[in-house]
Amino acid sequence: MTKQVYITGVGQSEVKRPSQKSAADLTLDACLEAISDAGLGLKDIDGVACWPGDNNNGAPFSPIGPAGLKTLLGLDVKWFGGGYEGPGPIAGIINGAMAIEAGLCRHVLVFRTITESTARLKDKTVSTLGKIGGKTGRDSNPLWMNYTPFDVHSATMLIAMYAQKHFHEYGLTSDQLAQIALTCRANAADNPKAIYRAPMTLDDYLGSRIIASPLRMYDCDVHCDASTAIILSRKDCARDTRRDPVLIEAMGAAHSQPWSWDQISLTHMVTRDVADDMWSKTDLKPKDVDCAQLYDGFSILTLIWMEALGLCGIGEGGAFIEGGQRISRAGEMPINTNGGQLSGGRTHGLGYVHEACQQIWGRAGARQLEKCETAVVAAGGGPLGGSVLLRRAGL
Repeated sequence: MTKQVYITGVGQSEVKRPSQKSAADLTLDACLEAISDAGLGLKDIDGVACWPGDNNNGAPFSPIGPAGLKTLLGLDVKWFGGGYEGPGPIAGIINGAMAIEAGLCRHVLVFRTITESTARLKDKTVSTLGKIGGKTGRDSNPLWMNYTPFDVHSATMLIAMYAQKHFHEYGLTSDQLAQIALTCRANAADNPKAIYRAPMTLDDYLGSRIIASPLRMYDCDVHCDASTAIILSRKDCARDTRRDPVLIEAMGAAHSQPWSWDQISLTHMVTRDVADDMWSKTDLKPKDVDCAQLYDGFSILTLIWMEALGLCGIGEGGAFIEGGQRISRAGEMPINTNGGQLSGGRTHGLGYVHEACQQIWGRAGARQLEKCETAVVAAGGGPLGGSVLLRRAGL
């Protein structure tokens, strides 16, 4: 990266459980808002990126991909791409930035739409591993076919392995892990779009049912219907957009471990590879970060990302988050300031980028941090992972 890519606009549809809008309408709402936010028009967009793209055949995990959006908006683009392969939920940001760096595009529209809440009204098992892509049994994703014979039917069962290992290896406790969920709920109270805004106590958390030990119900993210869009612009073009753009200072996407959910490090997955890759591309350090928007598909993933990124010491995450003060909006490392996916809603990756930009631009309303010049975003779990370091950088 030669620091030529800026975020110039963001947009997000309603976030509902479920929404009465179609996947197409949610996508259009988010994308048109992002384009307008940047002060651009449809004719300015010459690239489209998404993860996981059109390969889900309309399944709720990815009902609209780049080809579909290109058609919906009637875009004339020089490049568009998607696909499951890549560094996970923020792969669209990374791929779009690379397309700009390669000289293919000036303005790339990155988006992510998900409609799992509506789908679950008809079939509560629609998000189980054996139905990825809308298929079951021998026709399902070959990767998941290796797990389902052993009754590993949900991602919770896989992630619980990492949580158990962290409890055993580093002495993490349920009272400590609870602070991720409690902090997200407290932040969601000031987010009008959040799914769950009612106060939650430690007793509420500990009283919720165990889904896969040691993970409880409130350790798991909240399915919803939503779409989020981000505009990436080349440096010279970003000068002409509506607002002071946010620089992509560095990105991380290294993966040296096997493509597997059970044959990789159970204490850090690929997160340390990703974090090391990102920090190697900038002079900034973890101490320079003002907020962290970290993947909380499950609470343990947020903690693992915190350690990997150097926001606290390896194995020291439990002590760092104990009591919740340090990770609160008034603390030394605020996390998931919009409520994350645990309470805000499972926008699956791009929601963190959206929130980071809102904080940097000072547009987060009641949840606005006193100081936010630099933010880190990291998303993914198991063999999937990517990160971006964002900072205010006037042109």
